[in-house]
Order: sequence, then structure tokens, then C-alpha cells
Amino acid sequence: MEKLTFYAVSAPEKLDRIGAYLAERLSRDVVRHRYGYVLIAMEALDQLLMACHSQSIKPFVESFLHMVAKLLESGEPKLQVLGTNSFVKFANIEEDTPSYHRRYDFFVSQFSAMCHSCDHDPEIQTEIRIAGIRGIQGVVRKTVNDELRATIWEPQHMDKIVPSLLFNMQKIEDIDSRIGPPSSPTGGEKEENPALLAENCFRELLGRATYGNMNNAVRPVFAHLDHHRLWDPNEFAVSCFKIIMYSIQAQYSHHVIQEILGHLDVRKRDSPRVRAGIIQVLLEAVAIAAKGSVGPTVLEVFNTLLKHLRISVEFELGDRRSSAGSATFSTSSKESDERIVQNAIIQTIGFFGSNLPDYQRSEIMMFIMGKVPVLGTISQSLDTSHLGDLGTRRIQIMLLRSLLMVTSGYKATTVTNALPPPFLDPLLSPSLMEDSELRQLVLEVLHNLIDRHDNRAKLRGIRIIPDVSDLKIKRDKISRQDVSFMKKHGQQLYRHIYLGCKEEDNVQKNFELLFTSLALTTIELANEEVVIDLIRLAIALQDIAIINEDNLPMFNRCGVMALVAAYLNFLSQMIAVPAFCQHVSKVIETRSLEASYFLPETIFKDKCNLPKSLEKHEKDLFFLTNKIAESLGGSGYSVERLSVPYVPQVTDEDRLSRRKSIVDTVSIQVDILPGNNTDDKIDNTEEITFEALKKAIDNNGLEEQEKEKRRLVIEKFQKAPFEEIAAQCETKANLLHDRLAQILELTIRPPPSPSGTMTITAGHAHYQSVPVYEMKFPDLCVY
Repeated sequence: MEKLTFYAVSAPEKLDRIGAYLAERLSRDVVRHRYGYVLIAMEALDQLLMACHSQSIKPFVESFLHMVAKLLESGEPKLQVLGTNSFVKFANIEEDTPSYHRRYDFFVSQFSAMCHSCDHDPEIQTEIRIAGIRGIQGVVRKTVNDELRATIWEPQHMDKIVPSLLFNMQKIEDIDSRIGPPSSPTGGEKEENPALLAENCFRELLGRATYGNMNNAVRPVFAHLDHHRLWDPNEFAVSCFKIIMYSIQAQYSHHVIQEILGHLDVRKRDSPRVRAGIIQVLLEAVAIAAKGSVGPTVLEVFNTLLKHLRISVEFELGDRRSSAGSATFSTSSKESDERIVQNAIIQTIGFFGSNLPDYQRSEIMMFIMGKVPVLGTISQSLDTSHLGDLGTRRIQIMLLRSLLMVTSGYKATTVTNALPPPFLDPLLSPSLMEDSELRQLVLEVLHNLIDRHDNRAKLRGIRIIPDVSDLKIKRDKISRQDVSFMKKHGQQLYRHIYLGCKEEDNVQKNFELLFTSLALTTIELANEEVVIDLIRLAIALQDIAIINEDNLPMFNRCGVMALVAAYLNFLSQMIAVPAFCQHVSKVIETRSLEASYFLPETIFKDKCNLPKSLEKHEKDLFFLTNKIAESLGGSGYSVERLSVPYVPQVTDEDRLSRRKSIVDTVSIQVDILPGNNTDDKIDNTEEITFEALKKAIDNNGLEEQEKEKRRLVIEKFQKAPFEEIAAQCETKANLLHDRLAQILELTIRPPPSPSGTMTITAGHAHYQSVPVYEMKFPDLCVY
């Protein structure tokens, strides 16, 4: 061998003939099963290959690869391992110039087949599989370092390489112990464990992938998981994609996410557990990619997930309808499976959204809010018209739960940034709907956005707090932007709290969240003017329970009273006005002795004796406006507006909601024209006598009444907030506009037509034609 090597190095032009001769001898020995000579010939080829690095080595390499192919085709395990070892040595040699005509198609196919070896002897099977994996690793290294590296990334090669590696990775006994960035196992472990060797080869393959060929490397993974039904359970699928996300370059992460979303669309008709498995894989991928580069796929991720959320709700409702008469067990199991899908989607949306930067998170909040369907409107991008009220409600709850997770941990510098008008208006709209769970979710989202100092946990639960200072509440000075926000949108927040307290289906959690809303508004947004507005709101809530114009159940009335007590106790200690604190404490003490059901600690117990009525209670049990005004007036507060009762602002949301008109809840006197029914008309004629004429001449009484009316109007315009004045004027304008529209509809009719006019009776359309000679035309139109 030394002489042969010296001769080949000295005369490199002879390498071609040397390689051809050795190849001929080796082929003959393989056919005749002379394995000793085969080993000698391969050893000679290996040593010549390692020793010679001249330009003329190219033809010799062709002979070498031809001999390696012969060994791999032989079917003898020892020869296959021998050929693989020789190929790996060749793959580690760096060639000076690329080979433009050399292809490795045969080696990819042969090594992939060896990875699936099913020999009866476990040791031989393991040995062949290890050889196949090492061969694939050699092919990858050789082709990636070559300038023609693109050939290995073609789909026909990846469809063989990737499933072969995954097939061996499935044999890993302890998957979770090695999930994460590439590990560095010892050389002995690599050689002996096919699963570990396949994993390292898979990591190396993905690490070498570039922008153009990333998709070709990932798609075979989906095919393998589909064929072997590895989405349910999905432990192996999760481990594969963790390996993928940790191995690829960070800037290509969004390619993998796009592929997962695309596969989710393909499998959207599969069983719920399969879809849930894919979504959980997406969650793991997003968890790794969210803090890095997510590229342009942010909105695509959320749009696809929201689409599949709607599909899942459709399937759930469809199963419920189709299985109405069948076994209860099968129906409940299908519904629970769809709930698993929905929870996985919500968890993915929340995790992805919570890891985005603030500017992107605000866009996602707007995007999700725009998808929430509102009953009574049809211009929604997430079509739920065919789902009915139940399906629409499910979609609303799911989207608001997603929004709740996205807003978790969001810390905006100002409330204006967290609650811009295009987001605030639709957010507060669902709170008007007659569903306590929806209103709870809206309030929780609101808490996430308002609470910038993490005080919410300290305020959890509605209770009379003995000493607020023990809570160690964090707060900053109210900024100018926050003051401006409350001037523009404060009435909107008060209104929704006010109307939220009037819902009949309120439970304890609703009252707890309403208390937290008032407390957080006090901490984060309250200056002296806002404090006065909040006190007026609390007194108005107390009046709801006392007057009871809406016929609320006794539990709700006592709950509102307890809410007012808990909040005014909190507010009085926050602003630290001694006289105000004394009045609140005195009322609470009186209630604890005479009417404990007006306190949250009693009314929200399981068994609480409710009163039969609230009309007989003494004034000592209520918070009085004049006492509060006296106590705050001495501390420099502007208490003139306390004498003006709180009236909620009217908006267009009331027309979209399914509650009774807001006009029923506003104490505004409006003159309405009498109806067309003659039975209801009142005869206002009276007999004209001397006494009547005398009274008409005497104007002193009328002048005094006019003066009193003017004084009340001037006082209202001086003391009442602009928003309330605008609300009252808007209410009158809306009523007059509606009445005018009714009058015009009755009086202005289209002219008769010879084709007839359509009338609808009993749900059927009838056309009633008018002869031309019976029509009445204006004189100017007749010739």
C-alpha cells in the first residue's frame, strides 16, 4: 500500500487507471463472495482517496462511488456497513473544485432504505439503521458544502430523507428529557443509539436549510405525522417541531408557522383531537418564535385561528343538533372534544399575543375586537348569521376570552393608548347584552387595560375593607392624557357600570367585577372632578335599588346596595376626607346592626335572609347626598354638581342591544304627540266664563312659574356636566326625529301606478292595480 500510495501521489495522472482496475477487481470479488479481497480493495481505495488531492482525482472518485454503490446493493450487512463507512470518509474530504456532473440520487434512496431496515436480528437491524443514518448525514454534508447544494433540497430527496430520520427518532424512549437546543452527546452514544443519531442528523439538516428550501424540509414532517397518525396523541409531533424551531435560523421561524397554519386548513374536517393536536403544536412553535422574528404572519396567524374557532363552534352546534335524539354520551363526548379544540385555540392566541411588542399587540386587540359579532348587525367580518343566537353567543365568549388573554400583562403608558375610541366602543357594546358571562369577560378585559400597577389582585372580592392602607396600593399622579381621556370617555364608562348593575341575571361575580372596575377607576384615573362623578354614580346606583323602577329581584337590589357600600368605603379612605369617612362608617355600622343584608359579607353568603321591601327603611341606612356634600365641601371639593342627579348618556349602542329602550331608564320628561286612536283622545274644551277670563288676565302667578322654570334651567346649565346636557338634548332630538319619521311615513305616499301597488297580508304579497281613467292627476299635468 505504501508503494501504491507513493506511485499514485507521484503520478496522479495514473489514478484513473488505478481506480478502474481496483473497481473491476472489487466487483468480481463481491459477486464471488470473496469478502476478504473486498475489504482489501476498499481499504486501498480509502487510503488513495485520503492521500491524493490533485485535480485528476475526479475520475478516481467516480470509480470509488461506483464501488460504494456496489457494496450498498449487495444486501450483505457487513458490506453495506463497509460501503457506508467509506462514503462517510469521502464526505468529510473538502474538494478544491465542485463537481457539476456528480449526483447522489442513488445514495439518498439506498441510505433511506437502510434506515427502515427490518432485519430479524436486532443487533444487525440497529447496525444497518445506524449506517443508513450516517450515510444520509454524509450525503447532507457533501452536498451542502458543494456549490450544487440545491439538488439535495429537491422534494424527491427530502421526501425520503426526512421520514427516514423521523422513523428512527420515534424510538426515543424519553422524549421530553432532550427537547431544546442541540445537545452534545458523547461519541459512543451517537454510534450506538439510532434515535439519538437521527435526531442530531435532523438538527444538522435543518440548521443548513436556507430561505428558499425551508419549506421542502418541513413538509415531509407533516406527511409522516399524518400517515402514522401521530397527531393524537401528539407528544412526538410536539417534540419534532420543538427540534425544528430550535434548529432552524431564527429569521425563518415564520415559514414553519405558515406551514403549520396551512396544514391546519388542510385538516380542518378531521376529528377534533387531530385538530387540537395540530393547534398545540402551533402553540409550541409560536412559544419559541414569538420573541424572535415572526415576519408578516402575525395577522395571518390570528385570522386563521379565529376562522378555525368559528368552524369548531359550527361543528359543536351541528353535532348537538344531529345528536338531539341519539345517545347523550356520544353527544357530550363530541362537544367536549370541540371544547378542547376551542381552548387550545384561545391558549395559542393568548400566548402569541402576550409575547408580541406593545404596538403589535394593540393592533391584534383591534383585530380580534373587530371580529366579535354583535346581535342585530350584519356587517361583521366573522360570519355567524347561520349559527343562530346560541352560536353567536359562543363565538362572542370565545373571542372575548381570546382578547382577555391577549390583554393580560399589557402595560400602556396612558389609558388613551390602551383604550382608543375605535376599540373602546365595540368593547363596551357586548356589556349591554343580556348575558352575565359576556359582561364579566368585558369587565375583565377592561381591568387588564386600566390596571397599570397590578392592584387588581389586592382588590379581588367585594368586601368592606377596614383599612385600605394595608393593601399597599400603588398609584401615580394622574397624567394630563388620563384627565383628557376621562373628560371624553368618562361618561361612557359610568354609563356601562350603571346599566350593568341593572341586569337581572347578575351573580356575585358580576358585582365583584363591578366593584373592581370602580376601584381601579378611582386608583388610576380619578382627580377631584372624577371623584365627584363617581360619588354621583354611586348615589344613582343606590337609587336604583331603593326606587326599583326596573322591578329587580330583591337579591339584586341588596347586591347593588352592598356594592355601593363597599365602594364608598374604599373611596372615602382613598381621598382621606375625615367627615366623609365618618359618614360612610356610620352608615355601614348602622347597617351591620339593623340591615346586614345591605353589606357584601352578608348578602353574598349562600343562605341570607332577604327583606320583603326596602320602602320602610330609615334614612340612617342610606348614604345621603347632602351629608356627603357637607363633608366634601369643607375640604375644597366642588360639590355643586352633587345636587344634580346622575343621568346615563344615550348612544347608538342601545339600538343594537336587545334590552328595552334606554329612554325607559332616563328620567327626562318629553312631550309625545297623542296617537291616532280616537278612543284615547281627550276633550280639552272647557266652558268660557267670566271667572276664566279674569284668571287669564291675572298674570302674576304665571310670571312666578316662568321665573322658577328659568332659574332651574340656568342652574342646570351652570352645574350639570356638558355630557349630561348633551345626553338630554340628544334624547329629545331622537324622539322628535322618530315621531317626524312616523308622520312622514303616514302622509307621504308614492303616486298610484297602473301596474298596481303591492300590499302584504298574511305574509303573502298582493298587487292591486288602478285603472288609468280612475287616477287623479294635477291640473298642470293634464293636457
